[in-house]
Amino acid sequence: MSNQPSSIITGIYPGTFDPVTFGHLDIIIRATHIVNKLIISVAENSHKKPFFTIKERINMIKESLKKVDPNECAIEVVGFDNLLVDHAKKSGAKVIIRGLRAVADFEYEFQMAGMNSKLEPQIETIFLMASENLQLTSARFVKEVAFYNGEIKNFVPDNVIKMFKNKMEGKKNVSFK
Repeated sequence: MSNQPSSIITGIYPGTFDPVTFGHLDIIIRATHIVNKLIISVAENSHKKPFFTIKERINMIKESLKKVDPNECAIEVVGFDNLLVDHAKKSGAKVIIRGLRAVADFEYEFQMAGMNSKLEPQIETIFLMASENLQLTSARFVKEVAFYNGEIKNFVPDNVIKMFKNKMEGKKNVSFK
């Protein structure tokens, strides 16, 4: 059980964030209107074979949030490599925030929310629809565009573009726009 007063609602926004996109940042900003404390939980997800290390992803998010008004909500960025509900309990979270881009996301997220509810009924899942202009943004597509030297500035913050440049240097002759 958390040591926080009951008036404080802590939420967790979990994801791989490989890389963090404007879509992720949109959900983060909107989640600050719902909770008093938001823990952005970066999943290790080694089975997904992330391009960026967990440390790079955490730093990427922290840097991206420097220009974000947290709406008087405390924001923390942490890594985790255990069951989400266990991580949420340990963090004192009452809600899990999940972003939905399209109907295709719903079935998977619905099943995951159901499983989490069975594992820990005291933690609620809240779905936030992606803002209309960000519904087509996905980290997977951003990586693919970046790998083929496409324009990614409309999908990710400048610090993410810089991290792609640094990570790709020496791997192949790629220039990012």
